[in-house]
Amino acid sequence: MPNVMVTSRRALVATVLTGVGLLGGLLLGPTRPAPAADVPGLSGWLAEPLSPPDPRTGTPAQVAAFFTRLTPAQAAAYTTRYPAIVGNLDGAPLASRYTANQARFPQSAGRQILAFDDRGDGLITEVLGDLETADRVTVLVPGVDTRLADFDTGLGGVQRRATGWQARQLFDRVLAADPGARVAVVAWLGYDPPEGMGRATLREDRAAAGAAALDRFVDGLVLGRPDRSVAVVGHSYGSTVAGLAAPGLSSQVTDLVAIGSPGMGVTGRAGLRTGAEVWACAAPDDWIRRVPGLRVLGVGHGRLPSDPGFGARPLPCDDVDGHDGYFVPGTTALGAMADIARPRSGQDPR
Repeated sequence: MPNVMVTSRRALVATVLTGVGLLGGLLLGPTRPAPAADVPGLSGWLAEPLSPPDPRTGTPAQVAAFFTRLTPAQAAAYTTRYPAIVGNLDGAPLASRYTANQARFPQSAGRQILAFDDRGDGLITEVLGDLETADRVTVLVPGVDTRLADFDTGLGGVQRRATGWQARQLFDRVLAADPGARVAVVAWLGYDPPEGMGRATLREDRAAAGAAALDRFVDGLVLGRPDRSVAVVGHSYGSTVAGLAAPGLSSQVTDLVAIGSPGMGVTGRAGLRTGAEVWACAAPDDWIRRVPGLRVLGVGHGRLPSDPGFGARPLPCDDVDGHDGYFVPGTTALGAMADIARPRSGQDPR
């Protein structure tokens, strides 16, 4: 019997150690951005005689320079042959991207789709307003469980959770206050958010990949527009993406807004290493307030930005209901974000 008990204890210890090892390998450790997905049509694109830039490594400036060398007929031909590349290529002409994505996403007729990918959970970026002439652009970055399938309808069919709907409320609120404002609002599902409350949500691998994509996207927004300013609004895990992107964002990003944030990947405002104004709030009954503001061995996202000790400027949101109510018409949070989204005029949204 003693030998059986010893054997059982050893088996139990081995099981526990195996579990700890798996936990360490799966949950702990440094953040590693997920590898980029394959690009449809890449081999043909790279074999083209005019030597287009590699979409995986080419900068928006290199992409723009390539299209500048093309005749209108050549640009149209590339758009027709490689819509999955041109439609998602930061630095490519807006008209070409809209055309490419209309061809791949016919249901979007009448909309300005700046990026589209229906593989996996899907990616999509929609522009509200005239991005060619806008002096002020606001980029909305959504959080956990956002997918192409519910971009317009919202998770569980709840519309206020829909990124497209949220962007529309913000854009409409800006124009209601300033009908002539030269603004655009971009609903940017340009990364693959985590699903549910599992390992990926606790870690920042998805956020790191999203941050690299967001930096590149913003570089494309300001290319050739030194007069343009940009605001980035991150909701929930989207604020973690914005926080990791902050050090690499263009200096033309003047404002970072974190709403319902589980953390921006740092312990305080200084860790963002940005000259942008940083705003934050969490609704009184937002469950995110119960998330521990920790970041240990790659788990967690740091102090909540809504914590006064973080150092962000407070955004009003005392009348917001829950985790997804920040864009509901009539709320002070929506009004404050609309003030931030307007061309700079010295107003304080507090």
